[in-house]
Amino acid sequence: MTTPSSPVSLRVLHIEDSELDHELTLAHLRRGGVTGIVRRVQSEAEYRNALFQPWDVILSDFNLPGFSGLVALELLKESGRLIPFILLSGEIGEDTAVEAMRNGASDYLLKNNLTRLVPAMLHAIEANETRRAKAVGDRELALSRERLSALAQHLQTSVESERAAIAREIHDDVGGSLSALKFDLAWIARHASVPAVTERAQQALETVTHAIEASQRIMHNLRPAILEQGLIAALQWMTSRFEKRTGINCQFRTSHEQAQLPSGVPLVAYRMAQEALTNISKHAQATRVHIDLSLAGGVLSLEVSDNGRGLSAEDLVKARSFGIRGLHERAGTVGGWVDLSSGPTGTTLILSVPLQTDKGPPSGFGDRGAHDPSVWGEP
Repeated sequence: MTTPSSPVSLRVLHIEDSELDHELTLAHLRRGGVTGIVRRVQSEAEYRNALFQPWDVILSDFNLPGFSGLVALELLKESGRLIPFILLSGEIGEDTAVEAMRNGASDYLLKNNLTRLVPAMLHAIEANETRRAKAVGDRELALSRERLSALAQHLQTSVESERAAIAREIHDDVGGSLSALKFDLAWIARHASVPAVTERAQQALETVTHAIEASQRIMHNLRPAILEQGLIAALQWMTSRFEKRTGINCQFRTSHEQAQLPSGVPLVAYRMAQEALTNISKHAQATRVHIDLSLAGGVLSLEVSDNGRGLSAEDLVKARSFGIRGLHERAGTVGGWVDLSSGPTGTTLILSVPLQTDKGPPSGFGDRGAHDPSVWGEP
């Protein structure tokens, strides 16, 4: 940037112990068309007092009695303020100049050649404004991401609450009605004297039985009541069901027999395994799946791996990959994170959750058997 064609008003803080050098700097500023306020300080105490006032640029001598330009630069960094900082020195080595630039100095000039002072100042101010605008944009972007993440997590929680409410209605209303109907049909089949009525009653019993099984399956997908028996029992049940339904060999392993988990963690782990198995059955073309649950160093890890065709780079970054994003947001609700890796030999999905039991009441981790508490009674 060249010298301005019209006067520019700036607020300049000048760290300088020499009156003569200060006057020389002022002369170059005036010659370059810079007007405004130039305040001179000579000590660290004066500099500290003046630092938090509104300055457009700071000019600093390199060597001062009991003070230095590098110290002034460090104090500026510690303050967190974005102000251009230019070193002025009668004699400064190249290594020192490079160190100053690495530490955040905008420029350095020799006092015996200040013809470039005003252009260097204006260039530093312009660059600083760009950095300031970028910092504001970065803060706004981070805030926007936090809000979106909070919204996504709220939606995840709301969905789970709605699922639980629907599952309760299915269990209490639909399930109860179907069970009562099954009892009535069984009574009719036992007491009917006409073979045709008995046959129709048996057919109706089969239909109701299928309806009950479908209702149970839907209810399990909405609200995994098996989690009341602990995460291990739930994962064992899920693994067994998956293998029977798909014919894919599925093995579940765990390093712990029993532990305590904070509230919400078992459901997040269960949903992640459920989502992973669903994707494997639909897309992976796998013949083998491993689910590993471990607890080490205060971190719960759930790993689901398969030997399928893997995911392409396009699959991982495509705009509508909401399933993967949903896993990340779901993990975030309990302070966890998800790692996904894929290659020609398969895909591995890992959920990691730091366990802090003070966040809520613990939930069972142990295996208390394969009993499914949501199953309705038989007639």
